Amino acid sequence: MRLLEGAGDAAMGLRVAEVQLVNCGTKPYVLNGHPQVRVLDRQRRPVEVSVAPGSNGVATGTGLDAAPQQVTLQPGQAARVGLVWRNLVTDSTVPAVEGWVLEVVPRPGAPRQTLELGRSIDLGNTGKLGIGPWTAVG
Repeated sequence: MRLLEGAGDAAMGLRVAEVQLVNCGTKPYVLNGHPQVRVLDRQRRPVEVSVAPGSNGVATGTGLDAAPQQVTLQPGQAARVGLVWRNLVTDSTVPAVEGWVLEVVPRPGAPRQTLELGRSIDLGNTGKLGIGPWTAVG
């Protein structure tokens, strides 16, 4: 398996991004539900953030609250998962944080994979990141 940073968009402090998982193996790979995600800073230290399935109270209408469906990736196929957060500073006494690395466990029991990001997850100090369910690319 290989992780890729997908498309992203930012408007008025609301951020959305996508992470893709490509099956580089020779057998089908089954995903169901949401991945387990941990956000790290540039020094690979964990960032304090609530990571939860769905929109996690960040915004409505993102599509991330859809019910998970089983996705079977044949060799060479990819799935994606959406991310949503706000870049918002609500308390000037609390430092804003940025995530530059994601650790992703695609499914229970799978090895943890690391993805270095080209664009940060600039959380401000909101402390919330929403994760959508796996969906097929294509």
